[in-house]
Amino acid sequence: MKNNYLLIHGSFGSPFSNWIPYLKTELEQGGAEVYTPDFPTGVGKQNYENWSNLLEAYVRANILNENTIIFAHSIAPVFICKFLVEHQLKVKRLVFVCGFNQYLGIDEEYDAVNQSMYFNHLEDIKNFCDDIGGGHLNSESGYNEFKDLLNYI
Repeated sequence: MKNNYLLIHGSFGSPFSNWIPYLKTELEQGGAEVYTPDFPTGVGKQNYENWSNLLEAYVRANILNENTIIFAHSIAPVFICKFLVEHQLKVKRLVFVCGFNQYLGIDEEYDAVNQSMYFNHLEDIKNFCDDIGGGHLNSESGYNEFKDLLNYI
């Protein structure tokens, strides 16, 4: 079965921000199947339960499977770890960009939307993927394109 790709945005983000549109275009030009879920964001909307409900639809559709490579930004890496471990799902590769866990103090809004994503057993993720790539690069830092991500394909 052919690899597919999930590109997951972070807090207050979207599939149309930062380097996600660039990476999606590059992957699709190479013939890849790419999905960019638009997770709910904002206080009262962005939480683990709402994000899980959306990602579970990708599991039911067999889009998220052992041939999936996930690129995740900001709060999304820890969300993905928590989701995969709790659902006992294995993927091919994880590429984490600027991930963090249990970091409070950014500001009230970020703390409110990020807190439910935090996960106490990050080391368990090693059982649910073959490879992990990691490191907070976004458009505010000049990253509207991120060519180095293509090296993980």
